[in-house]
Amino acid sequence: MTTELTTLPAQKYALSLHTTTPELGLAISNFADETRANVWNLGRDLSSYVHQYLIDFLQPQTWSDLAFISVAKGPGGFTGTRIGVVLARTLGQQLNIPVFAISTLAAVAWSHKNDYEKLIATEMPAQRGKVFGAIYQVNAATSEITALFPDTLLTPEAWQETLANCHTEYQLIQAQSGLAATVTSILELSSLEWRQGKRPDWSEAVPYYGQHPVEM
Repeated sequence: MTTELTTLPAQKYALSLHTTTPELGLAISNFADETRANVWNLGRDLSSYVHQYLIDFLQPQTWSDLAFISVAKGPGGFTGTRIGVVLARTLGQQLNIPVFAISTLAAVAWSHKNDYEKLIATEMPAQRGKVFGAIYQVNAATSEITALFPDTLLTPEAWQETLANCHTEYQLIQAQSGLAATVTSILELSSLEWRQGKRPDWSEAVPYYGQHPVEM
């Protein structure tokens, strides 16, 4: 039987990364009295500077202060998503701490958890005229999120049919810009899984691309 932990160990922090767009989002918290977050628009320089920004952002905390890491696993840009997941996996392996890979669309839904009492459908443009779509049930009162329709790559027609067949009222959120700001949602969603006793190994953190960048 797994013992549920409601808080992090004393003096420990959790770190989250969001790199699925040209923006870099970082957040750190001890879920008690300190939370910091920031977003930088690095564009094509993201891969060159992400490590330095992370090192600077972490201070005054150190790597040994981290209890776990979370990262946006996609959908999103192929290169950016890969950078974030590889970085999180590397840190998790070197520090021997859990790594939580969180859906970009789930983070968007969670960021609107206090705005709507209905289902939250999230959609994101994909390559070749397709879209990524997902439908989440978010319960802010109990801090729960459930994927009723998991992240899926569809044609616009198939996505509209999916929404039309949703027999419960929903709010549609378009995830198009400013996604790195949901890095705090990535952090919060991973903390929910931590409190449930989940401790995923770094090797379980896998990016979700939905489609190969050269797929026809």
